[in-house]
Amino acid sequence: MTVHPFSGPDAGDHCPFIPVFAPPTVQFVRGAGTELWDSAGRRYLDFLAGIAVVSLGHAHPRVADAIARQAETLLHVSNFFANDVGGRAARMVDDLMSRAGAGEGQVFFCNSGAEANEAFIKLARKFGGPGRHRIVTALGSFHGRTLGALALTGQPAKHAVFAPMPDGFAYCPFGDLDALEVLVDEKTAGVLIEVVQGEGGVVPAGEDYLRGVERLCRDRGILFGIDEVQTGFCRTGRWFAFEHSGVRPDAVTLAKAMGNGMPVGALWARRDVASVLEPGDHGSTYSGTALATAAVIAVIEEMERIDACGLARERGSRLRTGLETMAGVASVRGEGLLLGAVLARPGEAREVASRLLERGLIVNPVTSDVLRFAPPLTVSEAEIDEALLLCAGILS
Repeated sequence: MTVHPFSGPDAGDHCPFIPVFAPPTVQFVRGAGTELWDSAGRRYLDFLAGIAVVSLGHAHPRVADAIARQAETLLHVSNFFANDVGGRAARMVDDLMSRAGAGEGQVFFCNSGAEANEAFIKLARKFGGPGRHRIVTALGSFHGRTLGALALTGQPAKHAVFAPMPDGFAYCPFGDLDALEVLVDEKTAGVLIEVVQGEGGVVPAGEDYLRGVERLCRDRGILFGIDEVQTGFCRTGRWFAFEHSGVRPDAVTLAKAMGNGMPVGALWARRDVASVLEPGDHGSTYSGTALATAAVIAVIEEMERIDACGLARERGSRLRTGLETMAGVASVRGEGLLLGAVLARPGEAREVASRLLERGLIVNPVTSDVLRFAPPLTVSEAEIDEALLLCAGILS
């Protein structure tokens, strides 16, 4: 059964939305922490967190208060002028990157992960210079749905309907360093890699592979980029997933958990790399707007206060251990609280996710064989145990 995405008294049979999303089966009206309630008053456990977005949980009071106070103070000024909130947020993001070992850099704020990756394309091409415009990504990757970000995405099936795609992109098998070395040539400006392919099925890159990509980029003098849109901000048990391998990216794209539901993304680049961009090379009306960056500040402060990275490791271990005991789960992959349960019976992920939703648990059939689990980092042990009990009813 599906529900109408607009339940007003005059809705009738008309849907006001362009149909780029499948018809929804549930309409939510309220959330708190890991819990959601639908329009019929039924409670659910959200183990998807808006696709790794509300990492501090729904309606987090500190984030909500920061947004409300900022809305009463200063929403937006153009980028002809500065605001004190955006500057503070940028310094905080840069400090996190420095502490992660990436070095001192600069930040461009935008509205989403796709826009952050669009900014990376332009940075890489400007960095490469004339004749060096090509960017290499991995097959199975996902970098967004704007045309440029879609061209970065290593899923040719998603390209076909929008052909011809922009020129200047190539794709190598994920984890295959030899194949990447063949593709990187004199026209290559940069490489962009996900540490964990979230939309590709929660597939980790492997530390040796990432170190090899870094060495190759250094040897060839090309930009080494990491897409942390889904993995950033403590999701894998570190502030950024690249920290697990000790690599030092030239540029990193961010979004999702950075705003805990407030639409905001960012491109961070090491200072010497960022310096290739000049006024007029890029921009966005809402870049660094006070409202969005107030949320960024609140998120970082709260994640530091509660040790969100530690929570991701601890709670992730509990969830992984519980899933691994189930007969219907062949294996579990991922890091922290970004986990993929590979089902023992292929092709059943969508059916299992639907049955779990009927029982009040939200997970994502990210591929036909894999369920993605990405609950808020604030999920309690009791909520994990409740979710495992619901899963056991189907997967054991």
